[in-house]
Amino acid sequence: MPIAQPAASVSLDGFELRVLHLPLVSPFTTSFGTETVREVIVVRALTADGEGWGEIVTGAAPLYSSEYTQGAWDVATRFLIPALLERGDVAPHEVPGVFAPFLGHRMAKAGLELAVVDAALRAEARSFGDYLGAAVDRVPSGVSVGLQRDPAALVDAVGAYLAEGYVRIKIKIKPGRDVADTAAVREAFGEVPLQVDANSAYTLADLDTLAALDAFDLLLIEQPLQEDDLVDHAVLAERVRTPICLDESIVSAKAAGDALALAAAKVINIKAGRVGGYLEAVRIHDLCVAAGVPVWCGGMLETGIGRAANAALAALPGFTLPGDVSAASRFYHRDIVTEPAVLEDGHVRVPTGPGLGVEVDRAFLDEVTVERLEIRR
Repeated sequence: MPIAQPAASVSLDGFELRVLHLPLVSPFTTSFGTETVREVIVVRALTADGEGWGEIVTGAAPLYSSEYTQGAWDVATRFLIPALLERGDVAPHEVPGVFAPFLGHRMAKAGLELAVVDAALRAEARSFGDYLGAAVDRVPSGVSVGLQRDPAALVDAVGAYLAEGYVRIKIKIKPGRDVADTAAVREAFGEVPLQVDANSAYTLADLDTLAALDAFDLLLIEQPLQEDDLVDHAVLAERVRTPICLDESIVSAKAAGDALALAAAKVINIKAGRVGGYLEAVRIHDLCVAAGVPVWCGGMLETGIGRAANAALAALPGFTLPGDVSAASRFYHRDIVTEPAVLEDGHVRVPTGPGLGVEVDRAFLDEVTVERLEIRR
């Protein structure tokens, strides 16, 4: 289901980049570390007809992936933005071609692409959901729960999120914090849809531990092994009953195709930042739909800019599992958009206004900006 009606070109005058420091409601702990402040880059495309917003979802350090804030800032300002400005007039679907000579740096590319898409769609008074091919006006919302102090604290945290109305629970695991944590949540909450996320923390030497998770009727085990271990994931998939879902391994439609060909995954998590942009995300969605493989939309602690884009992506027909498009209040006391995402009967609405359908709170944006740069033609 490729983009049915591409957006028209925009005339690019420049870009503004900002590094933000947004305090989190509570520390978020995974197998690779703990965040108390979300460091993220927000992009503003400046065009002859207006502006468009994007978000580069790197973290402060190269822990989730090889990308990180200052690396993304450098490649964006040194190579990617100059290439776009040299082009001048560019349509959203042409942006990946402009970036093609530059290897990697998918999160930086995705954030800049989104800003161009938003600018083009705002000029046409057309919504991002309409552009991507959204099939529904709201998406079921799951929540990602970080590692807690102990299983009892985890049960308390999960209970609070279920009380808020989230329809699916994902818990982070790592060696030593896996079977007991999962058992505690399953025992406390019965048939709640539950999945676990390892963020690449295991190897095939942990096969018995991962197989023990079969006892808990999980939706899936997300990214148990290292990013480049497609063959080992295929071996693991044959040895456990719980569906294996790939996250960090899926960096492109090509990678998704390889994983499917190897039977390394029965489910795929699509994160637009990780794969280089929302246009590539749609290609992965279409590939998985053709293969009969379910997909869901992962999260990177996005601000309201990226969260609005994720909601539109998750509204495509192949997204049959609840994703991580949670309410803004899950992570932030205050978001940088004037109307943050809220939970309504376990769902988040897909914005319908022009472009991403959200407006940035300029005063608060200034408050949380720690670095700013504007590049003009």
